[in-house]
Amino acid sequence: MHAPRRPAGSSPSPARLRVARVAASGFFLVNGAVFANLLPRLPEVKEAFGLSNTVYGLLVIAFPIGSIAAGMAPAPLLRRFGSARVAGVGSVLLAALVAAAGAVGSVGGGAAMLLLYAVPIVLAGVLDAIVDTAQNAQAIDLQKSMGRSVLNSMHALWSLGAMVGGIMGSAAVGAGLALPLHLGISGAIFSVLALLSQRFALTPEEVRAVQRVGGREIPGPNDDAPAAKHAPTEPAPATGRLSARNRAIGIVILIGVIAIAGAMIEDLAMNWSTLLLSRVLDAPGPMAGMGLVAMMAAQFLGRLLGDRMTDRFGRVCMAKLGGTLSAVGLCVVALAPAPAVAVVGFAVAGFGCATLVPSAFHAADSVPGLRPGTGLTLAGWLLRVAFLSVSPFVGVVSDAVGLRLAIMAVPVVALVAVLVAGVLRDRDDDDPRPSPAAP
Repeated sequence: MHAPRRPAGSSPSPARLRVARVAASGFFLVNGAVFANLLPRLPEVKEAFGLSNTVYGLLVIAFPIGSIAAGMAPAPLLRRFGSARVAGVGSVLLAALVAAAGAVGSVGGGAAMLLLYAVPIVLAGVLDAIVDTAQNAQAIDLQKSMGRSVLNSMHALWSLGAMVGGIMGSAAVGAGLALPLHLGISGAIFSVLALLSQRFALTPEEVRAVQRVGGREIPGPNDDAPAAKHAPTEPAPATGRLSARNRAIGIVILIGVIAIAGAMIEDLAMNWSTLLLSRVLDAPGPMAGMGLVAMMAAQFLGRLLGDRMTDRFGRVCMAKLGGTLSAVGLCVVALAPAPAVAVVGFAVAGFGCATLVPSAFHAADSVPGLRPGTGLTLAGWLLRVAFLSVSPFVGVVSDAVGLRLAIMAVPVVALVAVLVAGVLRDRDDDDPRPSPAAP
């Protein structure tokens, strides 16, 4: 079976875009599911190594440390190999590293074995940053090809993948499946799906054809820089180029604030909702995990609806609405008199933050004055800084003044995102665009 192709230099047909959309969705599903398979089994790893809570807390940030260490590595890889190949091959390597970590974690042991476990986790974090940037680049290219928003639905597939991975991990625990066997099977399944997605995703040639029609040339593997939209007759002064690049980086940093707001809300629910409900609000056992469930379910729904709402109201309006809803929801959480009220607050915050990260990624990739992939890579790096820093921050503040007041710091970031939402204005609006080919 082969993906339908068109003559070189022509834009993808609507049928081809439908196939490519399914393929891009596969990347997001795989990325959400691979590492999530390990999460329900982390208590086994903790027990195997005999870790204290403090050491365990340091161990679980090995993954985001790797993601931050990736730095700007995704951008040159995307330019050299294309987003589809980077996402496909990177996903396979990511699955292999998670399986390797699981094999070591099932054995346990002393400090040497603990280090042997941490190394593949850190490397998996590096690969996750690269794959995440690549799959978002593929989705953004597809979005530009179709002439309408699809990025939010792609991120909804990531949320679905994370839920699938968590269910698979929990089922493996219930079935008594050995950790190496479980992660080996899940890794093989999702590796096949990743390679199938790579096979049918947009190729670099198709991406360049679309951008050529749209007035923005994307360089090939052997090109050093993007072609100018209007080639100047004389070279621009070095100081002018530097100033333009600095302005572009400044814009991406502001866009990154919006991505950080979305990431902080998600991280807060993942790492602190159960503690708030059980320790502060005295929720019974089954109720204690409902804050995270409510947030993820509302985020999934928000991302499914996000593309239509973004097309209708625009990214700036959606960011302002989303940031406001997120702030209101988290204030409800912090002030909740009962567990059920806090769960509702998490749901409101989850729905509000649903489109913040996808919109920020789209805007960062569209900032002029940067080489292809640079803005997207920088925004992704800033997002990972948030994932690494928010939980230690909440922990320190909560020890000093209590968890409720610590949570109140996150709505402040959401409101800052509302204030800077104007940077999400579509910077391609003034460019010639390809005719929408909405499948």
